[in-house]
Amino acid sequence: MHMRVPRPRSLAAQLFAMQAVLIAVVVAGYALFTYVSDQHQAEDAARRQALAVARSIADSPSVREAIATPHPSAELQPYALKVMKDADVDFVTIMNPKGIRWTHPNPKQIGKHFVGNIQPALRGTPFTETYTGTLGASVRAVTPIKDGKEIVGLVSAGIKVKAISKQVQSQVSALLGVAAGALALGAIGTYVVNARLRRHTHGMNAAELSRMHDYHEAALHAVREGLLMLDGQYRVALINDGGRELLGLPGEEDVVGRSVAELGLPAPLTGALLASEPRVDEVHLTADRVLVVNTSPVSGGERRGTVVTLRDVTELQSLMGELDSERGFTQALRSQAHEAANRLHTVVSLIELGRAEEAVDFATAELELAQALTDQVVAAVSEPVLAALLLGKTAQANERGVELVVSEDSRLDDGLLPESLPSRDLVTILGNLIDNAVDAAQGSVGARVTVTAYAEGAELVMRVADTGTGVDPAHAELVFQRGFSTKPAGPGGRGLGLALVRQAVTRQEGTLTVAEGTDSGAVFEVRLPLRTADLTGQAGVRGEV
Repeated sequence: MHMRVPRPRSLAAQLFAMQAVLIAVVVAGYALFTYVSDQHQAEDAARRQALAVARSIADSPSVREAIATPHPSAELQPYALKVMKDADVDFVTIMNPKGIRWTHPNPKQIGKHFVGNIQPALRGTPFTETYTGTLGASVRAVTPIKDGKEIVGLVSAGIKVKAISKQVQSQVSALLGVAAGALALGAIGTYVVNARLRRHTHGMNAAELSRMHDYHEAALHAVREGLLMLDGQYRVALINDGGRELLGLPGEEDVVGRSVAELGLPAPLTGALLASEPRVDEVHLTADRVLVVNTSPVSGGERRGTVVTLRDVTELQSLMGELDSERGFTQALRSQAHEAANRLHTVVSLIELGRAEEAVDFATAELELAQALTDQVVAAVSEPVLAALLLGKTAQANERGVELVVSEDSRLDDGLLPESLPSRDLVTILGNLIDNAVDAAQGSVGARVTVTAYAEGAELVMRVADTGTGVDPAHAELVFQRGFSTKPAGPGGRGLGLALVRQAVTRQEGTLTVAEGTDSGAVFEVRLPLRTADLTGQAGVRGEV
């Protein structure tokens, strides 16, 4: 049998208990303070009332006249009882200067000595005190009765402490009612607030929230993918290390709270992040990366924000480009193998017909044609990577009915290009420019693509011209943006090749331009800087055009 361990109370429940206790303490403290304050105020009021009554009696001419009679009590006792009733005091005692009572609420006490202090009054000073006499504890005032300058008697008026306490108790009862109402209202308000808090925290306690925060921070820094969270106004609410790296944002720069539009990202990527509808597996380019972007709005009624995930597919995109090239090479080789088989059958047939010389001439001519193409490319561009690329693209273009030629102005010797210029970037730039040109030229009259590559001073120049329809000047800038294409989208989508070219050129701090061709079509030109240190011993070669 397993003992069930009670689950810790949620954060909302803990806060409710704390707030309820706090409200109860505050209300109880206020009630106690008010009770003590009311007690003091009631006693002060009683002193002022008793002193006022005593002074009014001492100033009464009829009292002084009665004192002058042989039997003062006969007139003063009825008078004192009437004043007690009218002035709402518990006793009025009139006495001679020696303290012998002339009046008292209890007639049996008349003629006896006053219980209490009378010395200040005998010196002519009225005063008040709290004293326990024959009627119990009371707040009393004692005032001298003067006839001219002579003190002929004393008068004391007082209110019992019990009566004062009774009055305060009635006020405290009302106070407790108000305090109970305040406590009830505070408890209801606290419950409402904490019920809302409970919904927002999903009933989790403080330890669970703290643990979730720790997991959250660890996960954010651990994942290599980029994570970006935007609030309802498209401001950055959260970004992890991977997101900063993929978007090229400085790690020390505080981007939280800034709008996406202020991050300096490429316009297409910024538009995707600002879009209200979800984006699924969209490919976007930054300065040096190819990113797959997914966006999803945060659910919950009104728009609360957007969650953005970023995946780096730069290497994958490069490998896909190389794979496409390999596929093209394979298709070209398959086609050439089929053509070679046809030619071999022709040679065999000529031999079988006894025309051996014609068979040799036919075979030799085909070999010379293939070798001439190779010699032309290698003579113009002996850089191995580019030479291999051009040979492969020539075969691909021929398969699509497009003639690809290397201009006579081309001249790039082996070893000319510096190590600072990666061959992968060269393949990306020239390969995509040729693919774009073949697409444009295919189907045109005299379909032709001309490639020119040479070193000029401290720059590597690569120029690709085609016989297609050309580029509208209004689209001269748009053609380099991801997604732009003048042709229908194929299975893999279009418009990424030229964007990748621009990305690679920008990475190498070069320039990329497009212009109209001499006769027709478009001319794309790339200029990449070459380091001066790498030009040592190559000046003569690079001066050739």
